[in-house]
This record gives sequence, C-alpha cells and structure tokens, in this order.
Amino acid sequence: MGRLVVFEGIDGSGKSTQFKLLCDHLSSRGRDFMRVTFPRYDKPSSSLLKMYLNGEFGEDPDAVNAYAASSFFAVDRFASYVQDWRGYYLEGGMILTDRYTTSNAIHQGAKLLPEQRERFFKWLYEYEFDLIGLPAPDTVIYLDIEAAHAARRLHARQAETDTTGDIHEKDPTYLEQCVQCGEQASKLFGWHVVRCVADGRERAADDLHQEIYELTMNCEL
Repeated sequence: MGRLVVFEGIDGSGKSTQFKLLCDHLSSRGRDFMRVTFPRYDKPSSSLLKMYLNGEFGEDPDAVNAYAASSFFAVDRFASYVQDWRGYYLEGGMILTDRYTTSNAIHQGAKLLPEQRERFFKWLYEYEFDLIGLPAPDTVIYLDIEAAHAARRLHARQAETDTTGDIHEKDPTYLEQCVQCGEQASKLFGWHVVRCVADGRERAADDLHQEIYELTMNCEL
C-alpha cells in the first residue's frame, strides 16, 4: 500500500494555495507522488454534486440532508480512485489530495447539531472506507481558520474573479458551523491542525508552507 495525505479546511482557508505550494516544492525536489483534487468538476461522476452546489435541489444547504449529500461526493471519489490513482497507490505510491472524505465530515456534518455529529462522522468513515472500499487517509492536514477571516478571503477572491459562491460559500452562518464541525472532527480523528491565524493576524503563506512541508515529510517516514 501507498501513503495517502489529505489537505483539508473550510472554504477560504487557503487550502488550495498551500496544496499547490507543497506539490510544487516536492516536484522541485524530484519527489515521486501523485496529486489529486476533489471534486472532479470536469467528470460525469460529479454531476449530482454540481447540481447540489449550484442550488438545483434548493438554495439552502439544508435542502439536502447530510447523508444524501455525502453520497454525491463519495461517488465522485470512488470514480477517481478506480480511474485515476488506485494502481499507483496499491503499488506503494504517495497520494496528495486537496479534499477527501474529510470534506464531507466538515461541510455536511455542519448541518447537524453538535451532539449528532460524532454519529455522522463514524457513519461517514465506515461508509466510504469499509463499505465502498476507498482507502483511509494516513495523515490529514487541517487548516484551521476563523470564519470571519475565511469570509473575507472568499469575498476578495470572488471580487477578483467576478464570480459568485456556491450555496456553501454564500451562507455566513453555515461557514461558522463548518469551523465548529472541523474542530470536532479533527479532535475525534486526530487530524494535524495547522493554525492559519496567530495573535489575531493571518500567518504568512511561506510560514504555513514550512509547517505543512515538515508535517508531510514526517508522515512519509
């Protein structure tokens, strides 16, 4: 078996930026790995999740319950595993993913009351890893950020790209619930938490990258 390292964080955490920085760093050092990004919006397996995020089942995230919505994303992950990286992983390769099952834990678990989430987390991991057969991650690197900082980043990005957010990104209350849910899940599953804010100020991207690079190298040992 290979190694599966997952990057996770709420929308606006800077996760995708840090994922790219790490992949570029590893590539420059000649490290052998495969990068995978979820969801795969350009593939047929993402059809249901795109309908969901575009609001075709309802503009409120709660219009689709946590268990049903999780299935949309799980199907896309299963298709990716079978089509793109199963062989490489089974032969011992290192996989880096931007999002994974852990995203369902955060973004779908946020729809539930705090006392209902642990049951959902355990169902989710059993569903995807035991029943569907996806590999469980060896390491999850979770970028922790306050909702206010994340919302500011999202608004700046949308203004720069002249885009609007999906049904998750448009709801500030939902974003705060995702932060709380991420904290619960990270404690339950033992994720590596990287704090994006220190002393009330956002940490520099290079500072975060160095911490993440060291975590990744340690988990490869």
